[in-house]
Amino acid sequence: MSDGSGIAAVRTVTLAGVALCWLAFGLVFAFRKRHGGGKAAKREPVTILGIGLQGLSYVFVWGPQRGEAALFPALPGVVECFVGALAIAIAAGSVALTLKAVRHLGKQWSIVARVRSDHKLITDGPYGVVRHPIYTGMLGMLLASGLAASVGWGILAGLAVFALGTWLRVRSEESLLRGMFGRAFEEYRAKVPAVVPLPRGRGSDA
Repeated sequence: MSDGSGIAAVRTVTLAGVALCWLAFGLVFAFRKRHGGGKAAKREPVTILGIGLQGLSYVFVWGPQRGEAALFPALPGVVECFVGALAIAIAAGSVALTLKAVRHLGKQWSIVARVRSDHKLITDGPYGVVRHPIYTGMLGMLLASGLAASVGWGILAGLAVFALGTWLRVRSEESLLRGMFGRAFEEYRAKVPAVVPLPRGRGSDA
């Protein structure tokens, strides 16, 4: 097997693995447990714009595929294998994190930001690591997709658009939580980063 065909095979396997993770990612939401009761006390429709921008970020990542002109077109086979394995691992981890977060959030999960009349502030489980673990999972899927299929500028553009959309959604959602839980939410926000699970100093919001 030539180097060219070997690299093509690795990329095919990587794409298939990431695609299967995308299928699992979608199923997390399609088959989540439905909950009744509790009316929405307030909604933030501006999050629709954030959702649109997050969706657009994936277009940037998946759109500019150019065969051999992928992210790292001249890497040795062993490095291609490492990048492929990393992409699949990130995607699988993102699916697992998202599944756990959706289950932990339960009836309070919603596409559009809103609080319910019986809303509770969730601060444990994955929400004890980051305040928005579902967005962390979405970011992981974006990075995995980029490693699997995109060119460098596509990944950078996707990350920039995703960051803007996520910022809009986080701001809208946390405005509702701040209004409902006040000091309890502010204390939680001061201790736990928003999306990226890295150590943070007071006042930072990664």
